[in-house]
Amino acid sequence: MSTPSVPASASYMLIFRNTGAENYRHLSAAQQQELVGRWNAWFEGLLSQGKAKIGQPLEDETRLVSGPGGARIVDGPFPETKEAVGGFVTLQVADLAEATAIAQRHPGLEYGMQIEVRQMTPHCHLGVTTNAVPV
Repeated sequence: MSTPSVPASASYMLIFRNTGAENYRHLSAAQQQELVGRWNAWFEGLLSQGKAKIGQPLEDETRLVSGPGGARIVDGPFPETKEAVGGFVTLQVADLAEATAIAQRHPGLEYGMQIEVRQMTPHCHLGVTTNAVPV
């Protein structure tokens, strides 16, 4: 007797861009609250289905560290607001198509938000397995 196979899943990150306050200034306070409610319902639905693992908005304040030994430190924000990363959600889903379908249902898209969908990997770009959280 064979055991039913469990579908494989992969980790994806939804990266939210163009989430600045200027996108929502034209909305009344009630409309803004309604959007926050829809945004939370979208995320909480994913949590209850076991598809979302973590999600968090990010502050605009940024610091860039570069150069040998981190010798260069520059305070930001740097990119235009529409390019800045405003938050993220990590997903555990079957494939890129499912991650994309989840992103397409985000209510912030109606207001110019963009969502980058990226698969997470346990390997760095040098091909070495990292000590990152298992994906």
